[in-house]
Amino acid sequence: MKIAVLGAGMVGRTMAIDLCKQYDVTSFDICCDSLAILTSKEPELKTVQADLCEYYNYSELLSGFDFVVLAVPGCMGYRALEAVIRAQKDVADISFFPEDARDLDALAKENNVTAIVDCGVAPGMSNYVLGYLNTQMEVTSFECMVGGLPKQRIKPFEYKAPFSPVDVIEEYTRPARLMENGRIVTRPALSEPELIDFEEVGTLESFNTDGLRSILYTMSHIPDMKEKTLRYPGHIDLIKAMMKGGFFDENKINVNGYNISPLDFTSAVLKNQWKLDADEAEFTLMKIIVSGQQNGLPKSITYTLFDEYDATTQTSSMSRTTGYTCNATLHLIMNKLFTEKGVFPPELVSKDEACFEFVMNYLKERGVLYRVS
Repeated sequence: MKIAVLGAGMVGRTMAIDLCKQYDVTSFDICCDSLAILTSKEPELKTVQADLCEYYNYSELLSGFDFVVLAVPGCMGYRALEAVIRAQKDVADISFFPEDARDLDALAKENNVTAIVDCGVAPGMSNYVLGYLNTQMEVTSFECMVGGLPKQRIKPFEYKAPFSPVDVIEEYTRPARLMENGRIVTRPALSEPELIDFEEVGTLESFNTDGLRSILYTMSHIPDMKEKTLRYPGHIDLIKAMMKGGFFDENKINVNGYNISPLDFTSAVLKNQWKLDADEAEFTLMKIIVSGQQNGLPKSITYTLFDEYDATTQTSSMSRTTGYTCNATLHLIMNKLFTEKGVFPPELVSKDEACFEFVMNYLKERGVLYRVS
């Protein structure tokens, strides 16, 4: 079994290392440094330097591979997924692009491809949980709170990310869609802040972000749904100040004869400020609350995840919780537990209990544990 992992960032490397224990894996990336980190951790793993923005080349690039894992930045994700589908390769995708993946469904069917998208932690596991519980009870509300944070709080941001800064900034600028009383409503990102106490880490602030994505349409029968991001208190005010100051503007300005957008400049600066060091202690926290009725009685089920940096394998919790979920998803396709053709978000996969249990067990075997109450 030959697997191509497109993208060798922090999450992409974690997935490649996990998969190469059983399969013939090749990791592709344009960045030599990222590939060098990968081979230093896993010398037997194959790497290829390639410009993954050359979408026209995917058919040749992926020739000879059986399956693909897509872990490119969100700004590349849609076109990369389209290229993988045209290359007729089944794929598990965590690129979290802003475009609507449903637009590629007909193309995937035409090419006899199974593509499961948004299969990280959130979106990803939150979708898996909701899709499964939707078959067990009459769901009336869904709430997901999620965040990945460094243990050491360093001013001013008190934040680090394994993702591209521009993808994080988009969470702060893209309007958040929620479901209220059976209708989709739009609120500004960062809106409706709440301070919430968590046993593991103390007080965090939550705010609206556009994380519901596909479930707004696949689970439109659920009248109330929202997703909120978690950060240390004070983060909202800092980001709002940057927004008001124009640091996220996309229109280019002239600086000493060079035309550059404030967003590009800010992203370049934050790449170092927000860079998660290889051995930096951090954690991922997620709380999913699904409420409704079962057998005519009120029912509320909570899934809680608290995962920390693994010092033994030197793997961040965000890359573990995101990457292992994607790898479990790929195994659903490889093991023919899920065989439908087209583009699918996780909630349409986990309506099959066997698929949901496989993903949960895959994560459990790797120490990613969800507490159910």
